[in-house]
Amino acid sequence: MTPHRPAAVTGATWLSVAVVAMTGLTALLTLVFDDELVDAWAAGRTASSAVEPPAFVPVAVTMFVVVALLSVVLIAFLREGHEWARMVLSALVALVGVGTLAILRTSPPLLFLLVALASLLVDAAAVVALWHRDTRAFCKRRPGDTAVLR
Repeated sequence: MTPHRPAAVTGATWLSVAVVAMTGLTALLTLVFDDELVDAWAAGRTASSAVEPPAFVPVAVTMFVVVALLSVVLIAFLREGHEWARMVLSALVALVGVGTLAILRTSPPLLFLLVALASLLVDAAAVVALWHRDTRAFCKRRPGDTAVLR
């Protein structure tokens, strides 16, 4: 008999899926607003600057693919109650937030800014759910423990 999965774990699972979805949406918006992002980045630079404008799209797409694939594996282990998966998933979500903050430094278009801010809220909610008391208790139980958790 497998132990009952607490609502906090289910919430952490869905919020982690939402982080992946928001990362995908951000990658899509990076593709759509590529010229605007590069222009905003270049606005504060001198015309004679030897620094090439960054390529935002490959970074965003690569980040999405890595986050999505890693999240699928980590969520599966989290749902089975593995403590290490909870910790690594927390770190991954936090790094997604750092990546989102980095792109906000370029003064993106309004729609991109709103999606990025919503993404940061989802990231924060996911971390809170991953560190919720019930989620921690579910992940710290012993492998042979079949007690029902509330």
